[in-house]
Amino acid sequence: SESGVMFYVIHQLIFEKEGVYLHTNAKRSNQDTTIPGFIRIVERDGEGGEEETKFDPGYEPDWAVISTVKQERRQEHPPWGSFSLPLSELYSLRRARFSLGRNFLVLTTRGGDPLPPLHFQRGGARELLKAMQRYIRLAPSPMDGRLFLAYPHDSGALSQSFDELHLFDDTSADLVSRFIQDPYATTFGGFSKVTNFFRGALPHTHQESPLSNRSPQDAHCPHPADEEPGFELITCGAELGPRPQVKRGKPLDNWDQFLDPEGRVIDPQKVKELVFRGGIVPSLRREVWKFLLGFYPWNSTTKEREDILRVKTDEYFRMKVQWKSVSEEQEMRNSLFRGYRSLIERDVNRTDRHNSFFSGNENPGLALLHDVLMTYCMYNFDLGYVQGMSDLLSPLLFVTQNEVESFWCLTGFMDLVHQNFEESQEAMKQQLLQLSVLLRALDPELCDYLDSQDSGSLCFCFRWLLIWFKREFSFEDILSLWEVLWTRLPCENFHLLMASSILESQKEELIGSNHDFNSILKHINELTMKLDLQSILCGAEAIYLQLTHCKLPLKVQEVLGLRVPCSSSDESPNSEPKETDTLLTQSEARGASSCQPFNGQTPQRTPPTYP
Repeated sequence: SESGVMFYVIHQLIFEKEGVYLHTNAKRSNQDTTIPGFIRIVERDGEGGEEETKFDPGYEPDWAVISTVKQERRQEHPPWGSFSLPLSELYSLRRARFSLGRNFLVLTTRGGDPLPPLHFQRGGARELLKAMQRYIRLAPSPMDGRLFLAYPHDSGALSQSFDELHLFDDTSADLVSRFIQDPYATTFGGFSKVTNFFRGALPHTHQESPLSNRSPQDAHCPHPADEEPGFELITCGAELGPRPQVKRGKPLDNWDQFLDPEGRVIDPQKVKELVFRGGIVPSLRREVWKFLLGFYPWNSTTKEREDILRVKTDEYFRMKVQWKSVSEEQEMRNSLFRGYRSLIERDVNRTDRHNSFFSGNENPGLALLHDVLMTYCMYNFDLGYVQGMSDLLSPLLFVTQNEVESFWCLTGFMDLVHQNFEESQEAMKQQLLQLSVLLRALDPELCDYLDSQDSGSLCFCFRWLLIWFKREFSFEDILSLWEVLWTRLPCENFHLLMASSILESQKEELIGSNHDFNSILKHINELTMKLDLQSILCGAEAIYLQLTHCKLPLKVQEVLGLRVPCSSSDESPNSEPKETDTLLTQSEARGASSCQPFNGQTPQRTPPTYP
């Protein structure tokens, strides 16, 4: 059966949304007691208050809230047929999540009667509240960060934007709490050390995270034991203009033109631009990758690089001798060392075996893969070996065909992503939150749908971010993708724009087929080897150009590197923040300039433009 919530003002329909569910027993039962229906706000003349009860929606709903703007009397509502509520009688709005794990809005009348919780299956809560704010003002309660009180408009209320309410904070700490659901843990169980945080993070989520949607004065107060998690709809996002068309360029195919007579790279920025635009031809990858990954400094001469290689070779083999010289008796007394060796041996035997360089038994490529990973344990005792690192090494070894060079390229790569593999998993949580912020700004409808299916945590993107899409694209595509990402252009979080581009490309399938949590996870996993890399890269770059030419929330600016966060303590000592400031000199925004420029007071970095 179908139902509807209606907020009326006769003769003019202000708002209408179907797919809204009324929950009749949210706290007393774990059964699905939701009733589907609709919600409307209709403006009436204010004369003859009896008219609204005679409103005919065209069918008989199981329930309907009829809300008016100008009527002053309160009407009784049956449980739960058609009932009405003048907006003037609305006392409060509360965001909540009950035991079913769904997000709800709870409206309470001035008589103290709460209406049944409303669940927006297909999104639309944001639009409802925008429509409400034409007639009433919603102000946060000083006592409860999840409660918003309704007031009549006064002269100052009109200037308060919907964004200022922060009704739906895009940094809700509860975002991580759904990560421990079994389908996900099963799917990604192979990354055992990496995925341990799902169980470890949950008990600390509300106490420790600065990202929870609580008021500032309550930031250091513990949550009551019976308090429900916060409602997780996000802010209303950015005002986007048209997305420009982007085309990929030609790969870098002439290395010598960028070297001076002594072998120094004349214009590293230009090299990075060309690599970002089109990648590198296979014959040059071995040389250029060593610069992108920090093995060779950009300003080093040919002679200096020969010296570097000699020193690095000696250093590598000294570390290799350390683990090679461990006797069986010593290993028996070193459980950590045994654990690393066991993990490496197991992972090596299943890494890229379809590639000729690693296929077959007794393959020398497998021995090199094993030895480099064991040596890395000696290089980085604190991190050691974590499952997934073999996926990062194999393309490096394939391209360099050299044990020493692949090792030092791996250390450079790990300088960029080592936090992904740390046991606390704070970096992975942060990246998933940042991806959520981006997607909310780009496509609120998709975010609302994912939220409605308990997939708003984007946990299905975990593997993408952990090993930079290694399992999602073909081996050859990964060589092209990684060299683009290593340029750190146009921002250091371009991999998050890649993820956003992929998710947007799947929007029609996800929403059109009405996928639930399990089928969303299954569909995303089945994208492996089916994505077109060049299309995704173009989409990610177009998203960046679109966003950087528009007025953006501060959180989105931070993700894109357009605004320096309040604290820089999390920055890597190896990062080069200035590289994204003055990247490119010629602008070809391809239509993005029609968006609104940001005019806020927060200092921003100038977004790069493209030749």
